[in-house]
Amino acid sequence: MSASSTAVANGTLHQRHTASKPEFTVTDEGRKTDQKLDEHLSYEFGGPWGVAAMMTGFPMLMYYLWICLWFYDGQIVYPTSVADILPFLERMWGHVRDDASPNLYAWKVYTGLIVYQLFLAWIMPGYMQEGLPVPSLGYKTLMYNCNALYCIYTTMATAAALHYYHIFRLTEIIDNYGHIMSVAMIYGFAVSFGMYFWTVARGEQMRMSGNFLYDVFMGAALNPRIGTIDLKMWAEVRIPWVIVFFLAVSGACKQYEQYGTVTPNMAFMVLATWFYLNACGKGEECIPQTWDMFHEKWGFMVIFWNFAGVPFTYVYSVVYMASHDPSKYEFSTPGYIALYTTLCTAYYIWDTSMSQKSRFKMQTAGNYQVRWTFPQLPWGTVENPEFIQTAHGNRLLTSGWWRFSRKPNYVADWTQSFTWGLVVGTASPIPYFYSVFFITVLVHRTTRDFERCAVKYGKDWDRYCEVVRWKFIPYVY
Repeated sequence: MSASSTAVANGTLHQRHTASKPEFTVTDEGRKTDQKLDEHLSYEFGGPWGVAAMMTGFPMLMYYLWICLWFYDGQIVYPTSVADILPFLERMWGHVRDDASPNLYAWKVYTGLIVYQLFLAWIMPGYMQEGLPVPSLGYKTLMYNCNALYCIYTTMATAAALHYYHIFRLTEIIDNYGHIMSVAMIYGFAVSFGMYFWTVARGEQMRMSGNFLYDVFMGAALNPRIGTIDLKMWAEVRIPWVIVFFLAVSGACKQYEQYGTVTPNMAFMVLATWFYLNACGKGEECIPQTWDMFHEKWGFMVIFWNFAGVPFTYVYSVVYMASHDPSKYEFSTPGYIALYTTLCTAYYIWDTSMSQKSRFKMQTAGNYQVRWTFPQLPWGTVENPEFIQTAHGNRLLTSGWWRFSRKPNYVADWTQSFTWGLVVGTASPIPYFYSVFFITVLVHRTTRDFERCAVKYGKDWDRYCEVVRWKFIPYVY
C-alpha cells in the first residue's frame, strides 16, 4: 500500500498526498444525478410572486434606509398615525426625487467605472485557471483569466492620481451616494433583463421554469462571456467590492477634510473593505471552483446584487460616519483593540477556509499551482487532506477548517459583517442591516446547498454529516 494514499470503499475517509495524480471521474450514477440537478424541478424564493416582491421591494428598502441614515440621524422613521402616512410617503419620495435622481454626473461616474473595469479586464495580464467540469456543458472545463489583482491596484493608482490632481475628488462618491445608487439600480435591472433576452435569442438558456419574471430573476445564462472576460466572475469582483472599498476611502477623505483626521472607526472600515477586495483579487483563481461559477445562473438575483445591492447596502456604517460627528460613535482603546482583533481573526479563518476548499478541488482536478499573491496566510492549503470519496465521483473535504464545520467560511464571513455594523456601536441600528440580511441569505443558501448535496451524494452525504457533525459552529450548531 502506498504511503501517499489509501484506497478504501466509497463513503469512507481517504487520505491523499497533494502530489498524487488526479482521480476525479464522474461516474454513470453521478451523470444521472447531475442531469437531474441541471433541470428546473421546483420554484425557490417563493416562486414568481416571491421574486416579484424582492425585485420591487428591495430597491425601495435601499432608498428608505439611505434616507434614514443621511437625513434622519441614522434612526428608523415611520408614520406615527394614519393621517401621517401620506405626508410621510411624500417626504420619502421628495428625498428620492431631489437627492437620488439618476443625474448626468452619476451616469458619468458609474458608467466610467464599468467601462474602465471592462477595459482593464481585457488588457491586463493574468493567471489562467481551469474551472471545474460543467455538467450542462458535457463536463467541459472553462478557462478563466484571473487578472483582478492587477486591475484592482491599477484602479487604486488611477483613483489616487485623479484625486491628487483634483480631476475627480474621492469625496464626491459619498457626497453623490444617492444619485450614484439610482444609476447602479438602473444598471442592475437593465443588465438582468438584457442578458435574459440575449440568452434566449441565442438559444443558450438552461434550467428554465417557463415563468418570465422568475426566469429573469434566476437567470438564463450560466457562463456569459465577452472574449476572455467571464462576465459573472468579472461582476462578482470588479464592481461591488471596488465600489465598497472606494466608498470607505471616500468617507475617510471626507472625514479628513472636515475634521483634519480620520477616526479609528473609519480607518477600520477602510481596512475591512480592503481585506475583502484584496482577497477577491489575490485568490481569484479559487472563484471558478465555487458554486456561483459552477451552477448558479447569471440573473437578477446575482446581477442586481453585484451592481447595486452589495455596494450600496454593505457600508451603511461609512455613510453614517461620513455624515455625523465622531463623538457619537467613539470607543475606548480596549474597545478598538477588541474590534480590530475580531475582524482580523474572522478574516484569517474566512480566507484560509475558502483557500483550503478551493485548493483541494484544484488538487483533485490535478491543476493546482501555488500563486504567490499577498498575503498568503499559514494553513491556506491542507497537506495530505482527508476526504470522503463519493459514488458520484466527487470528493468531500474533511480536513482543515472543514473538519470542524460544514460552513466555517460562512461563520467567519458573517462575523466580519457584524463588525461592519459594530464599528458605530449603538449610534444607529441601520449599519447592522448587512449582518442581519447576510445571515438570512447564508442560512437560505446553506439550505439550498445541503438539499442539493443530499440529492447529489445520497448515502455518502449522510456519511459526511456523521464525520462533520456541525453545520456552522462546532459543538453549538
